[in-house]
Amino acid sequence: MRMSLSDRLLLLLTGLLAAYEIVVGINDLSTLPILAYTIAFGVLLVAVLLLLLQGFEVLDSPVVVVIATVIPLSLSAGLAWEYAPAWRSPTLIFALGGFLAVLLTRALPMRGAGPILVLTFVHGVAGLVICLLPLVRVFQGLAAPGFALVGAGGALIGLGGLSLSFLRLGRPFLPREAIYHLLPGLLCLMTGCFVAGFYLA
Repeated sequence: MRMSLSDRLLLLLTGLLAAYEIVVGINDLSTLPILAYTIAFGVLLVAVLLLLLQGFEVLDSPVVVVIATVIPLSLSAGLAWEYAPAWRSPTLIFALGGFLAVLLTRALPMRGAGPILVLTFVHGVAGLVICLLPLVRVFQGLAAPGFALVGAGGALIGLGGLSLSFLRLGRPFLPREAIYHLLPGLLCLMTGCFVAGFYLA
């Protein structure tokens, strides 16, 4: 599928937002959250550049699938480390284990829906952490209302990941062309929510 000018502009804006967050948006945090957020937004920036250079066909690459898994896993680990001390170790273990599980299911010759189910589970759990943890903090009065935008970004990243997963399963919510057409806007809106939410936290 050919990428339109509007798709490229949205992806370019996504990349600029991710770069901004790496350089400016994550100061004054402890070491592990800074590392986790830097990895997440750095991988997002690389993914956007790959999309701009190679088009939507790059999404079919197993390497890109594995690399893209780092984004929600790193974000969820950083959020848990910063805002849910009791869940630091479990979330970090899940992030490392989830990445290894996705890596193994892509590296080994496995048939059937197993690799997609593993990917969906890993993305789903990480997305829930990203979505729910900021909302809980806001409802408890422990964070500014704007921090809820991080949760909205988590919902969007989960939606995008599930859409691509079901597309690979052959049971997409929408036709492939529609999903690819919506993806740049979804990525841009998601990244904007993350940047604004962390700024307003």
